[in-house]
Parts: sequence; C-alpha cells; structure tokens
Amino acid sequence: MGDKERRSVAAVFAAHGATTGTFASRLPWLSDHLHLSPGKLGIALLMTSIGAVCAMPFAGRLVARAGTKAVSRILIGAFPLVVLAAAWMPSLLALAAVTTVLGAVGGTSDMAMNAQGILVEKRLARSIMSGLHGSWSTGVLLAALAGSLAAHQHVSARVHFAVAAVVIAAGTVWATRSFRTTAVEVGLAEERTEDVPLFVVPRGVILLIGLVGFCGIYAEVAAQDWSSVYMHRTLHGDEAEAAFTTGMFAFTMAAGRLCGDAVIGRLGAATTVRVCGVLGALGGVLVVAARSPIPAIAGFMLIGVGVSVVVPLAFAAAGHAAPNPTQGVAGVATIAYGAGMAAPGMIGGIANLTSLRVAFTAVAVLAGLVALGGGLLGRNAPAAVHGGGAAAAEIGLAEAAEAEALANEA
Repeated sequence: MGDKERRSVAAVFAAHGATTGTFASRLPWLSDHLHLSPGKLGIALLMTSIGAVCAMPFAGRLVARAGTKAVSRILIGAFPLVVLAAAWMPSLLALAAVTTVLGAVGGTSDMAMNAQGILVEKRLARSIMSGLHGSWSTGVLLAALAGSLAAHQHVSARVHFAVAAVVIAAGTVWATRSFRTTAVEVGLAEERTEDVPLFVVPRGVILLIGLVGFCGIYAEVAAQDWSSVYMHRTLHGDEAEAAFTTGMFAFTMAAGRLCGDAVIGRLGAATTVRVCGVLGALGGVLVVAARSPIPAIAGFMLIGVGVSVVVPLAFAAAGHAAPNPTQGVAGVATIAYGAGMAAPGMIGGIANLTSLRVAFTAVAVLAGLVALGGGLLGRNAPAAVHGGGAAAAEIGLAEAAEAEALANEA
C-alpha cells in the first residue's frame, strides 16, 4: 500500500507541475492576445504570488479540517480550470484577478500535496520527497513541451488549456484514489503546532541561509516565468521556440533534482552548491549575451541545473542550524516566498524601464551569489548530506526532529 500511495502522490505532484508548465509555456500568447507590455505582464504574474501568500494563513486550517486527500483532489483538479479561465480574460485587470485566484489555489494545493508526501514518507520510513519534487519538475517539462507543440501547430491557448484541464483534472481524481484519509493525522499536527507563529523573523545564520535561498528562488522563478517571453520578445523567436525554451529549463532543473542526491553524496553539499552557482551564473551571462535562440536556450538550461538543488539544501541547512527546526525552516521560507513574490514583478518592472536583457543580468548576479553561499550551506548541512544522504532526506530529518520534540512535549 505504501509504494502504491507513493506513486499516487508522485502523480499528483506531476499534475500540479503540468498545470504550472501549461500556463508558463503559453504566456507569449496571453501577452500578445491582451497586448501586454513586459511590465503589465509582470503585474499579472506578481498577483499569483500575492494570492499564494494571502492564502497561506487559511490553507493550514483548511487542510487540517478537510484532509490532504480532499484538498488535493479538489484544488489540484480545479487548478487547470483556473488556468483555462485566464485565456478568456478580456483585460489586464481581469487577468490579474484570475492569476490571484490561480496563486491561491496553486499555493494551497501545493501545501496539501506536500503534507501528504510527508505523511507517506513517515509511514515508509525512507526518503521520498526528492523524487516527488522531481515528479513535479517532470510535469512542468512535459507540459512545456506540449505547449511548444501546440504553439507550433498554431493551436489557440484556449483550446490547449481546455484539453490540458480535462486530462489533468481526470488524472488527479484517479491518482488521489489511493490517498489515505488524513484529516485526523493533519488535525493532530495542527493542534500540536498551534503555538508555532505563522511568520518568523529570521536572524543570524538563518537569515544568511535564507538569503542564499532567496537568490536561488529568484533565479528559478525568473527563468520559469520569463524564459518564453524573453525568447519571444528579445530574440524574436516564434511561440514554439519560446515554449521549447521553458521546456528545456524545466528539463535540466528536473534532471538536476533527480540526480542531485547522488552528486551531493559524492561531492558534498558545499561543493555541489558552488558548482551549481557557477553554472547558473554562466547560464545567466549566456542568456544576456545571446543574440540568437540557441545560445539563450543553452543559457536557460544551465540556469535550470544551477538552481535545481539550492533551495532544498537551504531548507535542510536551516532545519539543522536552528535550535527549533520548524522555526529555522519557517525563517528561510519567509525569505524564499518573498523571492517568489518579487521575481516576476521585478523582472517585468526592470524590463519596462530598460529591457528584458538588462533584467536578466540580475539572474546572473544572484546565481553567482549562490556559489558564494556554498560554504555556509555546507557547514550547516546535516551529516547525512556528507555521507550519501539526499537533500530531501535532510528535510525529512528536520521533520523527524520536530515530531520527536512534539512527542516529548506530549
């Protein structure tokens, strides 16, 4: 039952990623359809992060009351329907309203599926979270490639989104059949963690680790949301090339996550982060310097490798460095969510004032700063990382420490 449920959770992660990739791959169509400048498109994308952050205080209690199975089934099934609605919006204001809902639904469902994954991981007593996040990236990749094909065949985003919504929603309902009803389990966890604050002000080493995570998430979100637009607007690629660029970024990020455990076990956390940071910075420079599509695609692929393992290692290091693992992870999450919120709007705003080429210079700089933070993450990484453990296992260790502390208090 455990392995079957693990596969089901992996399918749900893939469905969530596929929805994200479907939306990102057709942003040039949405931009052209509504005649949006990069700055205006950035406003619409910023609203997804605002919607997710605003939903977070309520998402935990919703999952606790309804259970991860119900929330995952309903909201991940509804997620592509909100994407479909975006294709029918007649103005920037209407699109921004829909993307706000998109962020709230996507963020809440993301919390639910991660909670389900952690519960399954604990029941199996082995790490599965790295593979689950690899499934998410694989979903993004496949959806982006489908978007490239649809754009190449001149299929309207409305038709494309409708087909994707049916497939993803049906797949989600099928996959969640194997989920156990977990309202009681999640409810007990919620009851025991009522004293944990929603927002933690990070300080000291947690702040520094969070800043490394900020750099990684900013580069990831910027490439994910703007790679297709960069290809279309700056390098004058067609919609198919634009969607293909997003797909190649997603491919290398997924490959990095799926292979990251073995690399970390061989090189150690510090060296892995340094290498990834350098690769990401080189990718950013290549994107900015490119005057044709092929070098830019290669640059985005390098960025994908560069950001693949940074964020999991930042969360793991925070959980290990803080006296209370929960507060350490929460401190880094506060900064990381800020990066996710800032990146789309900042890229669009800078591009509106200057150009997308100038805006992506920041991605190269921040990826370089990730390399400088390798030693910090390495010093605070759990011992498992240095002995062949996985980045996801590090997070599992933090969760286990939290559970043990709660059990002792009880």
